[in-house]
Amino acid sequence: MNGRPEKTESAAYYFTYIDKVVGDDPVAAIERQLPETIAFLQGISEEKSQHRYAPEKWSIRQLLSHVNDTERAFAFRALWFARGFDSPLPGFDQDIAAAAAEADRISWAGHVEEFSRVRLATISLFKNMPNDAWMKSGIASENPFTVRALAFIVPGHVEHHMGVLRERYL
Repeated sequence: MNGRPEKTESAAYYFTYIDKVVGDDPVAAIERQLPETIAFLQGISEEKSQHRYAPEKWSIRQLLSHVNDTERAFAFRALWFARGFDSPLPGFDQDIAAAAAEADRISWAGHVEEFSRVRLATISLFKNMPNDAWMKSGIASENPFTVRALAFIVPGHVEHHMGVLRERYL
């Protein structure tokens, strides 16, 4: 797999994430991001992980739970399209998922471990992706995606939320 996604490979909104990824290799970006993100997250205390920067905003635990859930959703979309399924996939409502996750009842260490495990599964998925699968495409949330675009969205989404965490929470 070579090259960055073209503007036709996902809805314009998702380039908010794609454009945060440096280089042309999303797998390398996903791999490189794992130890960096784990080290950053481990610097947050259990107590601090319950912080919200405003009453109606997610706690840090909820934010990381969202990152974990969303990575699973993007990876599933990539798997679905890569394996040749052509049925459109439904949307992913982050607020419904966040409410159902009950993230504040899970320890911070548990969330960080979950991030690591989810990320390792994502790395395996994309490292083992057949060459002809990268440009396969489908519809999710009523938007077009290629597998390649989804591979870039994964690290870009994490980069976005780690930036939010640094700027608004810490």
